[in-house]
Amino acid sequence: MTKTETRPFDAAEFLDTDEAVAAYLQDALESGSAEVFQTALQTAARARGMTEVAKASGLGRESLYKALRPDAHPRFDTVQRVLAALGVKLTAEPAPVARSA
Repeated sequence: MTKTETRPFDAAEFLDTDEAVAAYLQDALESGSAEVFQTALQTAARARGMTEVAKASGLGRESLYKALRPDAHPRFDTVQRVLAALGVKLTAEPAPVARSA
């Protein structure tokens, strides 16, 4: 019997286009969870290369790693800079309103 080898799933392997990164981060935003979004942002940065994202965002590589740690609380300015380095922007739209019967 042949043994099947598996490896852990890493979404970063599939974030190979600007559109894929934007869709991934949009899904994370729609979750409504800051933790989910921060994890997605870190994954997207890894997909692009942390050194490249750090350079493009004007952050030091170590600062970028610290800002995107699971227990970190990055400033909005930092998030914006990372998003810009990833080629993504945040947008706002009206939330759907629940209609009563």
